[in-house]
Amino acid sequence: MARLLLLLFPADSPRAKWNLIASALFALGLAVFSWRFLATPYRDLSWEWGWTHNVHLVFHEAGHAIFMMIGAPRTLVVFMGSGLQVLFPLILSGAFYLKNRDAYGAAVCLWWAGHAALDVAPYIADARALELPLLGGGTGREIEGHDWEYLLNHWGAAHLDIHIGSQVALAGRVTMCAALLWGLATLAYEAWFYPHLADEHDA
Repeated sequence: MARLLLLLFPADSPRAKWNLIASALFALGLAVFSWRFLATPYRDLSWEWGWTHNVHLVFHEAGHAIFMMIGAPRTLVVFMGSGLQVLFPLILSGAFYLKNRDAYGAAVCLWWAGHAALDVAPYIADARALELPLLGGGTGREIEGHDWEYLLNHWGAAHLDIHIGSQVALAGRVTMCAALLWGLATLAYEAWFYPHLADEHDA
């Protein structure tokens, strides 16, 4: 049990009380903010993402640009648009966990990765329909396709677009929920168990 707790909550000491309160308020706000993304059918979200989509879009376009500059094959260049928007917060999550021993910071970045995956899901499901609006204006039909139309056709999986999109959306939502639970559990552990462990150590 002690090994499991150390794995889930690796910090050597709790955060300051003000930090604990601010982190708890942020986590609760994030939970409320998440509700719309968890309750709305994922294919409807693509029409009303709001500012969060623009955040993901920065890393999406950077993924294309970086792999294009290093001369990667076209398939990898296309894939790493969606790939980097999910991979970047996962890397941050790993850094918080492994380097800073901060499970709460890791959980918030893990939530971000789940949300990024949910952002990708409607575009995967749109590979055949090509109805969603794209960055340059117009739909995939009007500009000769988009990333996932190319990828799924290249892999011979275009007929699975809706199935794959729904599974990616499910994985994103499960990740978001798990991350929120992990973050709140981390704060609860630091608030209630660390003081008792410290008292036992002093005794």
